[in-house]
Amino acid sequence: MQYFSSNIKLLRKRLGRTQDDVAFSLGMKRPTLSGYENNVAQPGLEAMIAFSRHFKISIDTLVKVDLSKLAESELSQLERGYDVFITGGKLRVLATTVDQDNEENIEMVNETAKAGYQSGFADPEFIRVLPAFRLPFLSKERKYRAFQVNGDSMLPIPDKSWVIGEFVQNWLTVRSGYPYIILTMEDGVVFKIAENKLKEGNVLNLISLNPLYEPFEVHAKDIREVWRFVYFISSEIPEPNLPKDELIQTVKSIQKEVKAIQTRLNLP
Repeated sequence: MQYFSSNIKLLRKRLGRTQDDVAFSLGMKRPTLSGYENNVAQPGLEAMIAFSRHFKISIDTLVKVDLSKLAESELSQLERGYDVFITGGKLRVLATTVDQDNEENIEMVNETAKAGYQSGFADPEFIRVLPAFRLPFLSKERKYRAFQVNGDSMLPIPDKSWVIGEFVQNWLTVRSGYPYIILTMEDGVVFKIAENKLKEGNVLNLISLNPLYEPFEVHAKDIREVWRFVYFISSEIPEPNLPKDELIQTVKSIQKEVKAIQTRLNLP
């Protein structure tokens, strides 16, 4: 019952409801609710179930997680129904920064910072020194971060572009065929199209837009963060995509030229 009293008080206030309002909804007297919120009375199982149903948050979360320590984006995800104890996920507390108005920043992870991000992603001190900005048209209730793209695997998005992602708390919600920025233990930060195989194989299959790059799988245990792609920023205009048939012919032509060179050089 470590956090139950403070959590139900916090959730009630976030809804803008009085003790009278919540007590009436739960079918209890206001002094009873006040006792629970001030930790001078302990609720029984039936009362805890009632609170869980009322706030649509699991008893485990109400009891075990200090909601006051979560970022606004994480609280909003809980309130929208992404409770990790209900969905079977793992609670992921995100290191984040806020501006002078106490609104969450969009931190920038450039190419230089990527190596450090792989180990420092959960370190508030590391996150605090990253450059940060805000975009007024993005939701204040969700958490965003910007990562710099390296290479041509996601063409037509140009090399050195910035991709902005929305933090994904529950990985089971990853939608196949959509782009995500994923922090992995093995490959660091990668930007790919995801194929969600978590339920059947506990893996994400990651696919490049550039067909010259082979897809690869990453196991859930090797994933540290998942961000859903929302925008990209670039100083370059993306190159037009080649028609699919033309692209295939180009690749085949290159393969033939390589084979011819190997033959002339007597290479296997």
